Amino acid sequence: MKIHPVILSGGSGTRLWPVSRAVYPKQLLPLVTERSMLQETALRVVDAVRFAAPLIVCNEEHRFIIAEQMRLLDLASAGIVLEPIGRNSAPAVAVGALLAQAADPDAILLVLPSDHAIAELARFQLAVDAAAKLATGGDLVTFGIKPDRPETSYGYIERGAPLGGDAYRVERFVEKPDTARAAEFLASGRFFWNSGMFVFGARRFLEELGRLQPAILAAAKAAIAASQRDLAFTRLDKTAFAAAPALSVDYAVMEHTRAASVVAVDIGWNDVGSWAALWEIGSKDGRGNVLLGDVMATDVANSFIRGERRLIAAIGVDDLVIVDTDDALLVARRDRAQEVKAIAEALKAKNRPEASIHSRVYRPWGYYQSVDAGPRFQVKHISVNPGESLSLQMHHHRAEHWIVVQGTAKVTRGDDVLMLQENESTYIPPGTRHRLENPGKIALRLIEVQSGPYLGEDDIVRFDDSYGRARPS
Repeated sequence: MKIHPVILSGGSGTRLWPVSRAVYPKQLLPLVTERSMLQETALRVVDAVRFAAPLIVCNEEHRFIIAEQMRLLDLASAGIVLEPIGRNSAPAVAVGALLAQAADPDAILLVLPSDHAIAELARFQLAVDAAAKLATGGDLVTFGIKPDRPETSYGYIERGAPLGGDAYRVERFVEKPDTARAAEFLASGRFFWNSGMFVFGARRFLEELGRLQPAILAAAKAAIAASQRDLAFTRLDKTAFAAAPALSVDYAVMEHTRAASVVAVDIGWNDVGSWAALWEIGSKDGRGNVLLGDVMATDVANSFIRGERRLIAAIGVDDLVIVDTDDALLVARRDRAQEVKAIAEALKAKNRPEASIHSRVYRPWGYYQSVDAGPRFQVKHISVNPGESLSLQMHHHRAEHWIVVQGTAKVTRGDDVLMLQENESTYIPPGTRHRLENPGKIALRLIEVQSGPYLGEDDIVRFDDSYGRARPS
């Protein structure tokens, strides 16, 4: 029996703003190791004896980034399923269960968020084995983290009757408590933190979902039935999927089923839900500081300081979070780091771009990064991966001047095809069909200078595209 991992990658990670943003959220970032959190999650389930290839359910905006991150690990997947709209975890898991059951009627699922850190891999795998045994008997199993402090940012699970080893029947789920109640839970020894990870049989989960939330099951089935293949992705039908109630697995099923059980684990788990959480698991200096990037700290203690480009200097401060990116700076007390979510939501309400995008914007062919902008001009750094190409496109209002600084560029400009080397350039007038390609073996990097009365990214008409983004004729 192989366990079928389902990796959920639909979150926006607003509590880790300004590094995590909607278009490039925390699960796609290397926050704990040199790999992204999604990559680390996928690497936990590469044991071919224990696990089948993982199925990834993700936001459609992230599809090319996720495919590229899996390619860099040389890991096969059972597929990448695109959610056209976020509906919380229960509809996503329903889709995963239906697809897994179609491939294996007796499939046992391991449902994993893509943005958790787990330090003890061997203990994690043993806990999965124990949970899988319970799941073969019909249990819907979650993992309870043994608490070491009265944490108020997690939900809790109260254990019931013992089932052998570290497994228990679930007595009840409890919402995030206040400090006094969390202290009571810790002192009792009967409560665990709710990890949001699950093991259950696909058939059994779907039975309970159909009994408790039939609208979710019906919407998942309809979204799959009307899905379309898009390159290497499965694109769920938007209308059908949007009909699913937006509920978590806990709310939809686990809190109401009589089959819920919990395996207690001590696996070095952290949900990386705030900058304070990253401080907890980070490598600290002698004064309790986690310092990342070019940082000079004098008389600083118990602080998390992260810089991406410029020097950060701090003097005489304690218990702070300082996070600096090229377009935003966060300064907060460490014990209030969770509240950064409110900043991200306020920026979104004001339609500020800092809520959703970085200055570096990733595309399936590489990325572009804004360098400077002003009235009627914008300067970008563009990087195109080897063998990749931008769409054949045209702009109504802007002209573009391209200067190659690394690699070789193949440029289609109207009826002409040019090969440009380093320090060579070309000009694309408004209304001219054009395409940029990298035929070389190294990254193509160039400086693009745009000029014109309107420079928005929506001033683009695609005629042909390798990634399925061209408008139908």
